[in-house]
Amino acid sequence: MRRLLMTLLFAAAAVAAEAREVFPLNEGWRFYFKSENTSDNARHVTLPHSWNTDPQREGSWLETTGNYLNDIFIPANWTSRRLFLKFYGVQSVADLFVNGHHVATHRGGAAAFTFEITDYVEYGADNALLVVVGNGSRSDVLPTSTDMNLYGGIYRDVELIVTGPTAVSPLYLGSDGVLIHAREVDSLQVSGEAEIHLTSKGEGTCTLTLDIAAPDGSTVFTKRQRARLDGRPVMVPFTVDAPELWSPGHPALYTVTAAIGEDSIVDCVRVRTGFRSVVATPGGGLQINGRRMPVHGVALYHDNASSGGTLSAADYDADLATVHDLGANALRSAVMPHAQYLYDRCDEQGLLVWVDTPLQSAPFLGDIAYYAMPSFEENGLAQLREIVAQNLNHPSVVMWGLFSCLRPQGDDVTSYLRQLNDAAHTLDPTRPTVACSDQNGGINFISDLIVWRQSVGWRKGSPDDVAVWRDQLRKNWSHLRSGVCYGGSGFIGHKSYTAQAEPRSNWMPEEKQTRFHEEYARNLQGDSLFWGVWINNMFDYGASRRPYGINGSGLVTLDRRMRKDAYYLYRALWNGDSPTLYIADRHRRLRDMPRQAFRVYSSAGAPILLVGADTVAMTEYAACQYQSDSVEVSGAVEVKAVAGALRDSVTILVGNVLKPKRFQALQRKAGPQPTN
Repeated sequence: MRRLLMTLLFAAAAVAAEAREVFPLNEGWRFYFKSENTSDNARHVTLPHSWNTDPQREGSWLETTGNYLNDIFIPANWTSRRLFLKFYGVQSVADLFVNGHHVATHRGGAAAFTFEITDYVEYGADNALLVVVGNGSRSDVLPTSTDMNLYGGIYRDVELIVTGPTAVSPLYLGSDGVLIHAREVDSLQVSGEAEIHLTSKGEGTCTLTLDIAAPDGSTVFTKRQRARLDGRPVMVPFTVDAPELWSPGHPALYTVTAAIGEDSIVDCVRVRTGFRSVVATPGGGLQINGRRMPVHGVALYHDNASSGGTLSAADYDADLATVHDLGANALRSAVMPHAQYLYDRCDEQGLLVWVDTPLQSAPFLGDIAYYAMPSFEENGLAQLREIVAQNLNHPSVVMWGLFSCLRPQGDDVTSYLRQLNDAAHTLDPTRPTVACSDQNGGINFISDLIVWRQSVGWRKGSPDDVAVWRDQLRKNWSHLRSGVCYGGSGFIGHKSYTAQAEPRSNWMPEEKQTRFHEEYARNLQGDSLFWGVWINNMFDYGASRRPYGINGSGLVTLDRRMRKDAYYLYRALWNGDSPTLYIADRHRRLRDMPRQAFRVYSSAGAPILLVGADTVAMTEYAACQYQSDSVEVSGAVEVKAVAGALRDSVTILVGNVLKPKRFQALQRKAGPQPTN
């Protein structure tokens, strides 16, 4: 690997002595745990890499420190050049050493970061890289409370960036150094500023050229100017007449190029962006370019069964295909941001995105989500700044998440939340802030948008009790810009056909999840009170702190192989391009009661239901939900549904289905008795 890299570097250096070059550094790494004391038995690994590989691991999780080693040859004729290492994601704390010298530390596991290594390398020689990575829980690195697995490791790509002495800075908050601020947006004109961060060793000024190209490639704006190299960003005003506005139905993307050079280009950075306005009002909902956009969103976590936390482009493409099949038009990057690749695809495909800052309370009483100390608060602000800077150019990103399900306890967190809110608005005044809350109190009045995390009827009561909550919200708090999110665990393999003598916390049948979603969909879908409805979650995700090592609230299993009943409910409601016909409870093949009723989800009109040879009447219970009368059945029975050209069928077995013995709970007859 080292010789191959050396050859590539020499070849590239011969072609372009001063222009920016970017080299992938995913190969040639050696890994060993710090506890091993020596690198003698280091394993050869390729990035992305993590030391936790099984997302379904239950009860224990490896929180430790690992060392990554690599050697890179730096050509002797690069002495006038500057070198930067860019890491796209290291979980959760990274210390970089070059030739034994400590370069810098980064704290935070989801955003990119870049370190300059120019002053630490030896030219014409091999250079030793050491990255010390830790994923242990710390009180000064967010998140301090979460149920998602923090896998650890260098779990995204690494690049070597080589520039001349003067360059568009790779160092500004892990961004590309070019941030596009569209201040005024309408169909006649877009006006704004390009914020360009420059860095130089030795020069006082440079010639900077800004070009903006339309989606068809034609140049619609250009400006050339002298820029001071004083460490402050260069602000270049721009206008674009008669713009093609970005929207979910028309995801038009512009290319912005920032180039440095008088007679020849010595550095050049290109970014993509789109122009659109985002406004949210209590009565008008979320509006994109002045048009209300009902949001049908899903939360997306950060792993799958085959890749663990080292998600690839193919993983993201497959997940997005499932999201599109569902009919969702929005994604929530739960807890923390995803890789830039995902947002690039969302830009192209017209999906709306909500990106979370990692300030969250997991549902574990022993967790502390907020530490009232300067190091914690500064880390949260630093991660928020990185998130905004790295995702500002993405038109698909329409809101910044401040916190999720935060339990106020002990120290008052509201002052800190206001700091986060103000910081987001200072960095980007064009997007609203949003928070997800399952609590009462002042924390709900800080962000621009509030999304209520609702679970009425999940552990007690009935799911249709959510209608009472909805009506109270409309009566007392309709002036808020409210969205709603909900979900509950359901495992396909858990039997649900027998009554349980005692409730069991580890018993989570899919049927319970299905009924919960049916009632919530019936009462909340399409209600103008909410600017958006968000489902928790799109996929199950690894959660070693939970039973079975999985959070099972996804519409699709962790391995992406099985889609649960609730998936087809929302597909029927949301997918307007491809009709749905689906017999619910299909995974409950064994049933013990002779009288059975059936439910069907259909977006193709009222279905005809055949149970064996009999046609059974169906009535519409809610939008796209149909229920049958109960019928007497026994033995193996085929159930068929027909709606237009669509067909669906399932075979069930009714009768003696090997029911487990039901143990009657012991009843106390008297007071406590003494024992020996």
